[in-house]
Amino acid sequence: MWTDLLPLMTYCFVMSSTPGPNNVMLATSGALFGYRRALPQIFGQVSGVAVQTYVTCLGLGSLFVAFPVLHQILRITGAVYLIYLAWKLCASSIGEAQAAKPLSFAQAALFQAVNPKSWVRAITLATVFMPAGLSAPMGALVVAVVGAVIGIPSVSMWALFGVAIRRLLTDPRKQRIFNLSMGAMLVVLAISFLR
Repeated sequence: MWTDLLPLMTYCFVMSSTPGPNNVMLATSGALFGYRRALPQIFGQVSGVAVQTYVTCLGLGSLFVAFPVLHQILRITGAVYLIYLAWKLCASSIGEAQAAKPLSFAQAALFQAVNPKSWVRAITLATVFMPAGLSAPMGALVVAVVGAVIGIPSVSMWALFGVAIRRLLTDPRKQRIFNLSMGAMLVVLAISFLR
């Protein structure tokens, strides 16, 4: 059983740990608000991905395979939203950034609907990593739970990275550079989704 789960766990770790819209936003939340205030965003993100994975494993992913235009629409919508988030982050002043709030649980969960990286992850999990010998609902549940268990510590690293650099951002100039850098990363991710 563990030998069957090891590739699934490895894939979930790689997808949860590498840069993407969720992790860039978590690093920003950790830096601006601290780890405790980023927790609802962390759990919302992981829950949203788990639900998305479960539903995709049950058959939603076959719609994207049958109708590739849906995937293209999702990629464009997600890229536009990332550019909007980057603009908001770059345009915010220091006071606005500190007065703002991190994403709520619901906002982070719902963001997965337009996050192209989350869809790629869910579709890959549904088509490559569904456990053999289990019913579709049970297999989907195993994949979603494994992804969530791996995801929580993986994405927490990004929020903790933000917390670690928080002291460096007390200087308004450094915080502005950080905001511009995080915004630029979101734009680069948006462009990569459009290719």
